[in-house]
Amino acid sequence: MSKSFEAIRDARSLGIPKMLLLGLQHMFAMFGATILVPILVNSYFNGEGLSIQVTLFFAGIGTLFFHVCSKLKVPAFLGSSFAFLGGFATVAELNTGIFADMTYGEKLPYACGGIVIAGLLYLILALVIKVVGVKRVMRFLPPVVTGPIIICIGLSLAPSAVNNASSNWFLAIIALAVIIIFNIWGKGMWKIIPILLGVVISYAVALIMNAIGLTNADGSAILDFSGVSASSFVGLPPFLLCKFDLTAILVMAPIALATMMEHIGDISAISATVGENYLEDPGLHRTLIGDGLATSLSALFGGPANTTYGENTGVLELSHVYDPKVIRLAAVYAIVLSFIPKMSAIIGSLPSAIIGGVSFILYGMISAIGVRNVVENKVDFTKSRNLIIAAVILVCGLGFSDGLTFTVAGTSITLTSLAIAALAGIILNAILPGNDYTFGENPSGDVNRGVSFNPQPKKET
Repeated sequence: MSKSFEAIRDARSLGIPKMLLLGLQHMFAMFGATILVPILVNSYFNGEGLSIQVTLFFAGIGTLFFHVCSKLKVPAFLGSSFAFLGGFATVAELNTGIFADMTYGEKLPYACGGIVIAGLLYLILALVIKVVGVKRVMRFLPPVVTGPIIICIGLSLAPSAVNNASSNWFLAIIALAVIIIFNIWGKGMWKIIPILLGVVISYAVALIMNAIGLTNADGSAILDFSGVSASSFVGLPPFLLCKFDLTAILVMAPIALATMMEHIGDISAISATVGENYLEDPGLHRTLIGDGLATSLSALFGGPANTTYGENTGVLELSHVYDPKVIRLAAVYAIVLSFIPKMSAIIGSLPSAIIGGVSFILYGMISAIGVRNVVENKVDFTKSRNLIIAAVILVCGLGFSDGLTFTVAGTSITLTSLAIAALAGIILNAILPGNDYTFGENPSGDVNRGVSFNPQPKKET
């Protein structure tokens, strides 16, 4: 008896055309969120913020760089990090010292300089892991901690999905329905690319609705092609060199506490999804180095921070195609698009409602992986310490919607909700008595979690 839907670890078995489509699906999955970051930052900097072209270029380059650092083994895509949005907003409003007489555009390189330092902080954690070993580090990150953190990663994105979908619920439901139909009842290749089909079919519906004069709920046009007509066919991304100032560094660099914890949660989620032990091989220290250096490289030339993308983890779960080569194809697509302003504008015209409909599946899938993490590792919630740890993580991760802001040397610093949740969970797990988790004692659970040192051999099919 064969399983109804086997995992595919070598996409070459599907043929080149299907591989290209799978890469396109991953690009669509990351695209909306990745370009949303520069769009939001531009609103902080009065139109003088990050470039979408530069953002796409370094999303692609950063992903390829990450894959090289992780021995080409980890199927992760690095897109724009939302964690630094608060830092960008703070730097944009700095009006003391050297920032007193600066325009918004002149402040942007200093924000990027702070991100360069934030990315380099990843190397410190990577060094600690390399010296003491991931086994000791994971002692502080048992399933009762990582599971709820992964749940929070998905649920914290949920308001974004609803907000996007609310602009046109009909389109959002079309996108969602297409994904569900092809994922449940699709056959062959149709079952593997439900996200891409959801985007394409719902976009076709949007074109028809726009042509007959229908509008969004707020009266705005369903599709806006003004940016397309104003864009050229070929053009270099507008790179810029970052600059460094201690004030901006103190604003941006501490946010790395959040993104490093999110990285660990994302790699755990990818490991659990794919059924591989990426924390051991290629090693958490390698993935941290790849993520950190990709972030620094992007910011060095005027791009946003990069981070491993949960959206693409959701695509892995839906498609069951785990070959990292497919992710690298998506990275190449992003780089190519960065040199085609008109194509970037066309894809950027994708209605937010469609992005919202797709996100209903992707964001929820991330949280479901966290639930599976807890269940498969048999976390005992009859024990008060485990309930307390999970409860505090969930409340912090979902309750601190605006993060936690404090002042250091006269500079306002904000920790995101996920950073607070991760720190609270790790600290509680370390100080509360009764920790019964020993890394490696439950091989089957650790395999499902993706962090086993003695993974069970895969059965030959």
